[in-house]
Amino acid sequence: MRIENSFIPVRGVGEKTEQKLWQNGAIDWNEFDPSLVGSATGDRIESFIATASEHLDDGNSRYFASEFPSGENWRLYENFRENTCFFDIETTGLSKYSSVVTTVSLHRGGETKTLVRGDDLTAEALQREFSESDLLVSFNGKRFDQPFLEHNFDLSMDAPHLDLMYTCKRLGLSGGLSAVENELGVSRGGMDIGGQDAVRLWYQYEAGDEAALETLVRYNQYDTQNLETILETVTETLHDDVFACHLP
Repeated sequence: MRIENSFIPVRGVGEKTEQKLWQNGAIDWNEFDPSLVGSATGDRIESFIATASEHLDDGNSRYFASEFPSGENWRLYENFRENTCFFDIETTGLSKYSSVVTTVSLHRGGETKTLVRGDDLTAEALQREFSESDLLVSFNGKRFDQPFLEHNFDLSMDAPHLDLMYTCKRLGLSGGLSAVENELGVSRGGMDIGGQDAVRLWYQYEAGDEAALETLVRYNQYDTQNLETILETVTETLHDDVFACHLP
């Protein structure tokens, strides 16, 4: 599923109308014919295509995030895959007011980096990473990771943010990240630790245990790398359910 297959951002076009367009051969913007819908809706679709095409040529992911229904932002991934940033944080607790961020891992273009508190984890480094991204992907990041980072580092995270927790729930995949990983058979390379362990590892590192930091970083990096695997699986399933099954 690509952005060019989508008509649902247009006022008056819901799921049924979009599916009808696909079934009648308008599988992308180039195939759209105003005669397939009413004149008013046809005018709005043509206007949207003209404007959206310019934004797509400019690589403006923010425009599409604002135009698409929030539950459909997974459709942005295929177009902006190369500059999608998967991210995850570790902290000393659950409160952004009394706890601190210890590590932030970012996975993009097949490479993963981890920023560490007291070393290279700075507001400048985070702002650069996020502002240069076309799409941010997290798991429960809209409720936890993003507010934590914005509060602790005074960031402006204005890149489109796809929270996989909600996308997974759409497919009946509930629970935390580890539960979704287990359901989909996504491996962590034999690591059997969780959030509380991550807190313990950080304090061990602060006490002088360098190996504890290595384990914490590896755990945090699996979070971000597995987000990519999950998103690939989820978008393929949604593509089949939403788009492919309605093709002529």
